Amino acid sequence: FSFSQERLRCLLLLLVLLHGAGSFYVPGVAPINFHRNDPVEIKAVKLTSSRTQLPYEYYSLPFCQPTKITYKAENLGEVLRGDRIVNTPFQVSMNMEKKCEVLCNFPNKAVTLTVEQSKLIAERIREDYYVHLIADNLPVATRLEFYSNREEEEKKKEKDVQFEHGYRLGFMDGNKFYLHNHLSFILYYHREDVEENQEPTYRVVRFEVIPQSIKLEDLKADEKSMCTLPEATGSAPQEIDPSKENQLLFTYSVHWEESDIKWASRWDTYLTMSDVQIHWFSIINSVVVVFFLSGILSMIIIRTLRKDIANYNKEDDIEDTMEESGWKLVHGDVFRPPQYPMILSSLLGSGIQLFCMILIVIFVAMLGMLSPSSRGALMTTACFLFMFMGVFGGFFAGRLYRTLKGHRWKKGAFCTATLYPGVVFGICFVLNCFIWGKHSSGAVPFPTMVALLCMWFGISLPLVYLGYYFGFRKQPYDNPVRTNQIPRQIPEQRWYMNKFVGILMAGILPFGAMFIELFFIFSAIWENQFYYLFGFLFLVFIILVVSCSQISIVMVYFQLCAEDYRWWWRTFLVSGGSAFYVLIYAIFYFVNKLDIVEFIPSLLYFGYTALMVLSFWLLTGTIGFYAAYMFVRKIYAAVKID
Repeated sequence: FSFSQERLRCLLLLLVLLHGAGSFYVPGVAPINFHRNDPVEIKAVKLTSSRTQLPYEYYSLPFCQPTKITYKAENLGEVLRGDRIVNTPFQVSMNMEKKCEVLCNFPNKAVTLTVEQSKLIAERIREDYYVHLIADNLPVATRLEFYSNREEEEKKKEKDVQFEHGYRLGFMDGNKFYLHNHLSFILYYHREDVEENQEPTYRVVRFEVIPQSIKLEDLKADEKSMCTLPEATGSAPQEIDPSKENQLLFTYSVHWEESDIKWASRWDTYLTMSDVQIHWFSIINSVVVVFFLSGILSMIIIRTLRKDIANYNKEDDIEDTMEESGWKLVHGDVFRPPQYPMILSSLLGSGIQLFCMILIVIFVAMLGMLSPSSRGALMTTACFLFMFMGVFGGFFAGRLYRTLKGHRWKKGAFCTATLYPGVVFGICFVLNCFIWGKHSSGAVPFPTMVALLCMWFGISLPLVYLGYYFGFRKQPYDNPVRTNQIPRQIPEQRWYMNKFVGILMAGILPFGAMFIELFFIFSAIWENQFYYLFGFLFLVFIILVVSCSQISIVMVYFQLCAEDYRWWWRTFLVSGGSAFYVLIYAIFYFVNKLDIVEFIPSLLYFGYTALMVLSFWLLTGTIGFYAAYMFVRKIYAAVKID
């Protein structure tokens, strides 16, 4: 009992440390100090909607444009995410208020939208698009205030505040479309400490917007581009009628407020956006359950094995004629190479590549080096790491292929370097064609695609060959027993030894361990949330590795006791069983959480889900396979065999 208390104490300490790791912020950029009246540039990132999953660039809609449009040079991750960062005509100066100003170049002349443009805007409003802007690298957020369902007395005083990313393009009322044509920017600054005689410096620490829809007649604009906002009660919203031309004014106002938030913690608002009372309880719960289950499993397996090994070794001494049973019987066949050893070793090589990549990415992100402020850093790092981890993938694949009596190492290396990446590239290419057809900024541009192909064939492929060459030349894995010439007959198996039953049984524990985390990851991918719980993710990843290994060992033990020695492929398939549950969960998430109705967004969702499930299956299958292989070698090394 004291042991489990000790374990629990260590666990809680680890959680506290991990929570600390999740909350501090190693910035991607140095802070920018502004003096009063310095320009603060407002840039646009993209338009997004969780209903269509297709991002569009800002100027795909007829917003006011500056005299010269300049796009920011982007990293690989930003391009893949569909970000197209571009300048806007908003003129904002540090700590300078603006009551109301007309945005487009002509002072008080209305902007006329053609029928085509009106149709497009109405379409985007119906699809629930959000506009994303940034000021000093901080994304804009809309404040949502609502009364929580607390006691009546408290209700009067306390509002719950939540933030959502970007601002809504417009809203619908019945069958009418209204565009948010006036933006009230609220920027918060933190005054830095300076010497007495120096000019004070400021840093931007929060960027909020209140979008409003105000009819053209209610916005009184004059020659100097100034305008007056109507009283809140009496104004009508700006309707966009898709069947005719529409006239409107784009206006904005700027308000500055001082804030106590330090620059280093300015992202905290964004990271606590969704209403996630972080399921501390459920995460600790899953951790504890998995640790207990794994403890029990380990105890049972170790005790059973000790008994088995003692019996087998004792039998040899007393009476050789005693009938053998159980896993010792198949000692002459357990290391017989399986069918298709090249494909098996290739898949396992890709699994090792994925494992190394995910481990390093999560670890680096946990230390705070891939914070959301450096956009696209996570995807860029993951892509490059996968390329460079080809050395390890090749090495393990080559060594296993040699152990399985393979001879054609060049073909094996080529298979390892192209099988899994080829499938990924193929699916992405097909999906990309559909996104291109929709003119979305989420489509990977042709030059980027060529660059990715060059990275694959110029970096990854040679590294896999290099690793494979050294792995193939190294001593094969040492198998403790010899393989018989003639394979033994496999007795008829019980129904529960069926592959599919095995997959269903083996997937439950690892999936249960990471189920909560999966929800956050899905929200980050499909609902444009920020994902930042890398401390948790690291813990969940470790639990996943432990539970996959254990389940795999238990399954292979049962299989060998049933005198079925064809465990190579089966272990790989069965250990990846949790991927099947991830697929089921993805379908559940699609039906319950997302309101995607059109064909192409659904196709994108299931295409990317298929990639996730495939990668997850490779990862868990590889972990399980190596655990089972080590286990099988250990137990056969422990019994005396004539």
